[in-house]
Amino acid sequence: MIEFHLDGRSGVSPYLQLVQQVRHALRLGMLREGDRLPTVKEVVARLAINPNTVLKAYRELEHEGLAAARPGVGTFVTKTLTNASLAAHGPLRQDLRRWLAKAHLAGLDDESIEALFMTTFRNASQEDIA
Repeated sequence: MIEFHLDGRSGVSPYLQLVQQVRHALRLGMLREGDRLPTVKEVVARLAINPNTVLKAYRELEHEGLAAARPGVGTFVTKTLTNASLAAHGPLRQDLRRWLAKAHLAGLDDESIEALFMTTFRNASQEDIA
């Protein structure tokens, strides 16, 4: 089961962070069709957020066709986002962990690592478009 977390510094609204985390888990094969998402009560207790925030996230996932609520039972994943590239995730994750270790050894803190990664990612994506 997915464990949600919130980053107050991200600038992304809490409900959208929850939606993004479900999408990421679906892409990475960590959530599969039929899996139950944590109940609203469980998420509220763990994150100390308003129940309406969780409900809004779950409604968004339903609207996207990724989840469905079953009254009295819970909210369940109805669609996956994985594809054939899932097999490549393991080796890529190992490469990324090695890169992160090098970045930490070079003295970069988490915020600097994130800034470096996101800037490089955006630049590479723009180069692919051009």
